Amino acid sequence: MPIFQNQTCSRRSFLALTAAGIAAPMFIPATSLGLNGVVAPSNRINLAGIGIRNRGTYVLDFMLQQPDVQFRAVCDVQADRRAAVKKIADEKYGNTDCATYRDFRELLQREDIDAVLIATGDRWHTLASVLAAEAGKDVYSEKPCCITMEQCRILDEAIKRTGIVFQAGTQRRSVDNFRFAIELARSGKLGKIHTVHASIYHLNVRYDWLPAEPLPNKDVIDWELWLGPAPWRPFNLKYVGGGNAYAQWRGHYDLDSGARLHDWGAHTVDLCQWAVTDDNTAPVEYEADGGTVYANYANGIKLVMRPEGWMGLGDCPVRFEGEEGWVETGDSGRVAVYPESLKAEMRPSTNIGGISPAAHVRNFFNCVKTRSLPACGSTSTRYSHLACHAAALSWMLKRKLRFDPVKEEFIGDEEANRMRSRASREPWNFN
Repeated sequence: MPIFQNQTCSRRSFLALTAAGIAAPMFIPATSLGLNGVVAPSNRINLAGIGIRNRGTYVLDFMLQQPDVQFRAVCDVQADRRAAVKKIADEKYGNTDCATYRDFRELLQREDIDAVLIATGDRWHTLASVLAAEAGKDVYSEKPCCITMEQCRILDEAIKRTGIVFQAGTQRRSVDNFRFAIELARSGKLGKIHTVHASIYHLNVRYDWLPAEPLPNKDVIDWELWLGPAPWRPFNLKYVGGGNAYAQWRGHYDLDSGARLHDWGAHTVDLCQWAVTDDNTAPVEYEADGGTVYANYANGIKLVMRPEGWMGLGDCPVRFEGEEGWVETGDSGRVAVYPESLKAEMRPSTNIGGISPAAHVRNFFNCVKTRSLPACGSTSTRYSHLACHAAALSWMLKRKLRFDPVKEEFIGDEEANRMRSRASREPWNFN
């Protein structure tokens, strides 16, 4: 019997066989050769998912559409979620091959997995990304990628140390109407940029616990793994969103990034950073006024993070203002610009509107193959998230904060500096 008949060959194992000088069999299935429109295993990216729920399922759908990607396994602490994602994958491929795991550490031990989609709750993003990187897996992580300022550094350093490809799920970096606005700001056609505006949610934070409910069997919902590095609290089904219910952990300080500024800020502050920096710094002053946070870069450019006062161009709008013009755009794909003549420079495109991750996931998989830097790697993520954290702390502490983006510490404010990190439960720490 030919070696590969009725078997699949992973991208890694195929390359290993070739490197070892093992001759190909005389008879090879068309799928192994890449015939009939099927991508050969040697060029196929084997993907797995960790914590796939609402947004994760949406992103996964676009990943499953990629002809050179094979989804092999899913890990989730909730049995119903494992089953739901396995069903999606098995129906896609017409088999029952998608493996399921409760503990993502077991999944990461698989040598045939090339990349992982991490779409857990915020508290897990950094640690899961670091462990995946150390296991040699490329990572596409939903945002916010880091729930503390310390995690911003830890994540970036881990990605650089391991050399894996990391893409933050800030898909608006790959959407044309936002990219057009960025190009105008960076080109000088708006004149010298003096103010950039990022939309954010109405800020809020809570420290309470939901009422305790009976703890389910860990094979149904593994509550300890769900909490992970976060401080312990009693189980309540609302946190995890039982059935089709929306999970209600957001806004709880121990479980998310704090004040909910990152929910949109991870996108919009990131775009503002790209418009006026080289993704290697952050503003040096932050001061909240009501629900708006004003920040200043060392070069005098102002960053305004605000929930209101936009032109109605869709969710997650951004606005860049220069001495000779301005541009504003949002998830609708529409663009408002002054002078109006600049709008003619926008190239026709179907890749508009900020919700779809189609172009962003394709960029990730291209980089997995070429080993090049993706649209939003760990360093740009580090500094945009630092800006979000500093702004949220200014709002929470109700005072102006001065920040050193080189040392990544606040100047003359011990309380703010203590809040740059949080304690993690054993064994989920970075020591």
